[in-house]
Amino acid sequence: MYCLSVVAGQNIKPADSAVDAGAAQPRRFLVFAIVSLALMMASIDQTIVATALPTLQRDLHTQVNWSTWTITIYALGQILVMPLAGKVGDQFGRKRIFLGAVVLFTASSLACGLAGNIYLLIALRFVQAVGGGAFMPSATGIVAQMFGPDRDRALGLFSSIFPIGGIIGPVLGGLFVTYWTWRGIFLVNVPVGVTLLILGLIFIPASVRRRDVHLDIRGVLLLGATLLPAMLGIAYLGTAQTGTGTVTHTSPISPFFLIPEVLAVVSLVAFVRHSARSADPFISIRFLTGSGFGIMNLLNFLFGSAALGFAALVPLYAEERYGLRSLEAGTLLTARAVGMIAVAGMAVYLLRRTGYRWPMVAGFSLTAVGLVGLAIAPHGLSVYVWLAIAAGICGVGMGVCTPAANNATLQLAPDQAAAVAGLRGMFRQSGAITAVSVTAAVVARSGHPGLAQARVFEVFAAILILSLPLIPLVPEHRGNW
Repeated sequence: MYCLSVVAGQNIKPADSAVDAGAAQPRRFLVFAIVSLALMMASIDQTIVATALPTLQRDLHTQVNWSTWTITIYALGQILVMPLAGKVGDQFGRKRIFLGAVVLFTASSLACGLAGNIYLLIALRFVQAVGGGAFMPSATGIVAQMFGPDRDRALGLFSSIFPIGGIIGPVLGGLFVTYWTWRGIFLVNVPVGVTLLILGLIFIPASVRRRDVHLDIRGVLLLGATLLPAMLGIAYLGTAQTGTGTVTHTSPISPFFLIPEVLAVVSLVAFVRHSARSADPFISIRFLTGSGFGIMNLLNFLFGSAALGFAALVPLYAEERYGLRSLEAGTLLTARAVGMIAVAGMAVYLLRRTGYRWPMVAGFSLTAVGLVGLAIAPHGLSVYVWLAIAAGICGVGMGVCTPAANNATLQLAPDQAAAVAGLRGMFRQSGAITAVSVTAAVVARSGHPGLAQARVFEVFAAILILSLPLIPLVPEHRGNW
C-alpha cells in the first residue's frame, strides 16, 4: 500500500518503500538541500545566541548563569525530543513531523524575539528547541529513504551542514548585537522558516505511516525528570546572592543543590529500569548499553561535553578575558567552522576506506590541541589571530572525527537511522548541556571569569585525550552500509 504525494504534477512512491527496495529516489538532491536548510537554521541558533550572551545579560538585567540557560535549555529541549522524534515520525510520517518542527521553530523564534525578560526567554527557547530537536532525526530518516545505497555518504555530509551554520551564526550575531539588537538573532529565523515550510510542502514526498508504534510517555517523563533537576541544581551553584553590600555564593551542601541532584539520580535509576523492562520503551536498552552502542554513547557524551560545549563558551571567553568586541568574538566560531568544512568533505569521502577508529583518534587529538591553544596566553601573535588559529584547529579536529562518529552508530541499525540519530544527538547534547552548566557555575563563582574559562578548556582537552583508549572498542566498519 502506497502513500501518494503530488510533486510537480507526478505521483511518486513514499520514501520508506525506497529503503526496502534499496533504490535511490528522484529529486533526492533537492530534498537533501531542503532538510539541510533546516539543520543549518538550527545550527545557526546554537552559535548565534552564544555571541549575544553579554548583551543579553545587560539588557535583561540578569547574571551569567541565567543568560547561559538560554543555551542550556535549548540543549535540554533537544535532548528530550531527539529520540522521540524518530518514533513519532514512524507513526505520523516523517514529512509531517519535519514540517511540524518547522512551524514550531519559526513561531517560537518570533516569540523569543519579542520576549521582555530572561525567564520568558528561557521558556520560549525550550519550545524552540523542541522544534529544532526534531529536525535531525526526521531529516536523517528522510535522507536515508531518498538516497538508498549512498545514504552513508549523504548522511555523512550532514557533518558539513552544521559548520556552515557555525560560519553564518557568529557573523549574524555580531552584526545584530553591534548594529541593531540581540532580538534580531531570533527574528531572522522567521523568513527562513516560512520559505522552508513552503519548499517542504511541495517537494518532500510523504512516507508510510505505522499505526502500531507505542509512544512511551513514561520514559520521556523519566528522562526529563533526570535531566532538568540535575541542570537546575548546577545552575543554582552559580547564583550570586547580594546583601549588606557583599556578594556571596551558594553552597554545594545547600538543599537547593542536593535535593535536585538526588531526584535526578533516583529518576535516572528508574529510567534505566523502565527501559530494560518495558516492551516498547522510549529508548531501547539495546540502544543504551548493547554491543557497540554503549561505548559510542559514552564517547558521544564526552565528545559533546568537550567539543560542543566549548563552542557555546568561546565568544564569552574572548570578551571576558581579552576584551574583544562581540563581532570579533563571534567570528572565532567562524574560524572553527571553516576548519570543519575544510576537511569534513574529504573525511566523508575517505570513510569507506579508513573505517571509524583512526579518524576518531586523529580528530579527538587535534581538537584537544586546539583547546589547549585557546587556554594559554598568545605568543608572538595578536590575541585575535591566536584565538582564531586555535579555534580553527579545533574545527579541523571536529571535521575529521565527526563523520566517523556519526556513522559508527548509524551502521549498527541502518533500518532505524532516525531513532539512532536521535539517540546520538541526545548523548552529545547531554554532554554539551553538562559542560555549559558546570562552566557557568564555575565562572559565576570566580573572581577572574576569563581565567576560569581557560582552565575549563584545559579540562575539556584532558577529557578528549583520556577518551582515546576507548576508541579501539568502537565497532569497526569499512565500505557502505
